[in-house]
Amino acid sequence: MPGTAAKIIITEKQQKLLEEFSKSRTVSKCVAQRAMIILLGFAGRFNEDIALQVGLNRMQVGIWRQRWRDTWNALCVWECAEPHRLREAILDVLADAPRPGAPATFTAEQVSQIVALACEPPKLSGRPIDHWTHRELRDEAITRKIVANISVSQVGRFLRQAAVQPHRKKMWLNTTEKDPQKFQAEVENVCRTYLEAPAKAAANGTHTVSVDEATSLQALERKAPDKPAQPDSVPKQEFEYDRHGTTTLTAGLDVVTGKIVCPTLEQTRTEPEFVAHIARTVDTDPEAEWVFVVDCLNTHMSESLVNFVADRCDLTEELGKKTSAASSNRWPHVRNSYPTSLIGFDLSTYPSTVLG
Repeated sequence: MPGTAAKIIITEKQQKLLEEFSKSRTVSKCVAQRAMIILLGFAGRFNEDIALQVGLNRMQVGIWRQRWRDTWNALCVWECAEPHRLREAILDVLADAPRPGAPATFTAEQVSQIVALACEPPKLSGRPIDHWTHRELRDEAITRKIVANISVSQVGRFLRQAAVQPHRKKMWLNTTEKDPQKFQAEVENVCRTYLEAPAKAAANGTHTVSVDEATSLQALERKAPDKPAQPDSVPKQEFEYDRHGTTTLTAGLDVVTGKIVCPTLEQTRTEPEFVAHIARTVDTDPEAEWVFVVDCLNTHMSESLVNFVADRCDLTEELGKKTSAASSNRWPHVRNSYPTSLIGFDLSTYPSTVLG
């Protein structure tokens, strides 16, 4: 004797979502099939008829009807408490249940040791490489007897699961400032300048520009022009080139607009060239107030630069004299007004305090 089919109850919103899933091309075929089972069951159709229409057997149809009946109360709770998550809840009900799968080949301890190995410098293992590859990690894990054997692809899966990327690098710069309080004050000063830049730009058109150089850029000229893309062919670039020495790019980034301001190409990055770059940048808007954020390179805090700022701001007071580089009181009358990390000046009306 056939058993009693599970009774299907659905709300209007659930019915609307089930109809959407049954016709959708973006959800899996199984989900669309199961949504149709629930709709046909709600319409009062027998399991045998539903099975013929969706292409399953009667037992499979009965299983999905029972699952909907068992979870319907929970779906109603979701619909009342968090209606925006009802779609996700119904998809969970119609999805395959988790399966245990085959037993794990590697223990959690072995996986942790492989990931920890990827976080070590390769030189500690005596390998003449500067970063790990999956193959090198596999070989080292076997050498250390972490595992008896493992595939290269399995090592890659473990690293992806742990979000470890030993083949990638980001630049990092250690500070030379030994006083942590002074370093913290400088960091807060620069960060505050960035945060205040949009308001200052909106209020009086102040330009906040971060300036630096990219040195030793090779000036290369290809011996033949590039070939454009063709069907079934990517663009092609001539392999051989002529060298024209190196160049230095000095540019400023407007921290508010994100635009590059007045890029300059020079052979070197000497003191006069940096002052000339600042002058060209200021001349793009000579009546505005400018704030430049620079590092502590000697050309960024030179006597010529201080004289340039004083001249543009019409300062006539005694600026002091430049002393040896080892002196901590370089230009004592100027340091408080023009710190090495921030240089600010208003070319229309000299401000009472300069950012610093």
